[in-house]
Amino acid sequence: MARTADLAHHFLEAVDQAAIASAEWRGLGDKNAADAAAVEAMRRTFDKVPFDGRVAIGEGERDEAPMLFIGEELGNQVGIEGALQIDIAVDPLECTNNCADNSPNSIAVLAAAPRGTLLHAPDCYMDKIAAGPELAGHVSLDGGVTYNLEQAAYVLDKPMSEVKVVALDRERHSDLFKEIREAGAQLHLMGDGDVSAAIWAARPDGPYDMLLGIGAAPEGVITATALRGIGGVFEGRL
Repeated sequence: MARTADLAHHFLEAVDQAAIASAEWRGLGDKNAADAAAVEAMRRTFDKVPFDGRVAIGEGERDEAPMLFIGEELGNQVGIEGALQIDIAVDPLECTNNCADNSPNSIAVLAAAPRGTLLHAPDCYMDKIAAGPELAGHVSLDGGVTYNLEQAAYVLDKPMSEVKVVALDRERHSDLFKEIREAGAQLHLMGDGDVSAAIWAARPDGPYDMLLGIGAAPEGVITATALRGIGGVFEGRL
């Protein structure tokens, strides 16, 4: 019986093609053109994939950007009895501004799972925490910022001054920034791209120990899927 994992090479091709297409627009100052190129490249790739796919989480509603819309059907076996039914959470170009400015951390991302198993997060915001697997059971959104930082320092066996936290540089995070700095941890700010930041926080060779803060909910589902795959810790609260 076919499984979602059997189509992994097709999903990899989809993000590859989206990345290649959007790269043609690097540094040209047109984030919507870059996004549109990624969307169309990914859609063309999906048209050749033998599955009955559906977009469970798309991207673009907040800013009317080009998008693979929620409910869009993908694949060349839509409606065929016995076809592998898969839900997709997707952002063909995460960090459109960075691509337009030729800055780092733009990525093409998608998560795939059997039909009905991905959270249908609304297009709103989500409070997030992400970290490496060694912090599993030690950090939580319920614990509070200072508690989580203290736990990270203890478990990782490093002074608080060496605990590295990454967050999106947003005005809504002013209280978060204040608490991180008062605790004595290092704060690293990113203009955009909390998916890649969370992945780096979960990797043992990454530059961060933890991601904190509020970002988009659809990207939160993709991040949760990625960190489950690599063994990291993720919590999100709408």
